[in-house]
Amino acid sequence: MERPIRTKSLAEGDSGGTARTVALAGATGLVGQAILQGLLADESVIAVHALARRPLDNRHPGLTTHVVDFAALPPLPPLDEAYLALGTTIKAAGSQAAFRAVDLDASLATARAARAAGARRLGVVSAMGADAHSRVFYNRVKGELEEALAGLGFDALVIARPSLLVGDRGMLGQPVRAGEKIGLLAAAVAGPLIPANFRPIAASDVACALLARVPVARGREVLLSGAMRRED
Repeated sequence: MERPIRTKSLAEGDSGGTARTVALAGATGLVGQAILQGLLADESVIAVHALARRPLDNRHPGLTTHVVDFAALPPLPPLDEAYLALGTTIKAAGSQAAFRAVDLDASLATARAARAAGARRLGVVSAMGADAHSRVFYNRVKGELEEALAGLGFDALVIARPSLLVGDRGMLGQPVRAGEKIGLLAAAVAGPLIPANFRPIAASDVACALLARVPVARGREVLLSGAMRRED
């Protein structure tokens, strides 16, 4: 079940109370939508710039939507931090090349643009099993993105590697994926026998983990599902 985002009570440490300007790519996805909700509820965030291929329905006064071509991003306004929640599937994209264009190329282009705009902190939704040397194409692309982001010079890079994501895809106009149905059924049957890092995790939990760590992290952090999952 999805739980509300409560940003202020989650951060560990002190971000200094400084007003923050943030960019977000992927605000229409499961995790991205939850990140957007948390950012708009955070009193220390004075502006959110959402990069999207189409206008968003949200009309919050602190939100500016930039309809962009990720293959030719314009310069971004001055930023303090950025979040990457772009993602698709090979089936939805239509080919491995199209998948790579979203999950690697568009994400990396956004990170570079954010860094050029002054962002010092970056959070990214990756995937369990991400490995630039994996024989599995999906995992390899995710791993290549992580490695590329690590070379951009951010003061903090927080990488979330969730297992199977749980959320209301129907509300977002997305079909329920067959693999998710199977995974949720297996989790319901096996329950506690599944290691914490492999159990399905609510998209809102992943969002909350990133929102908590990005403002205060130092260097590179990797968050697995066992550490991101909130207790009921």
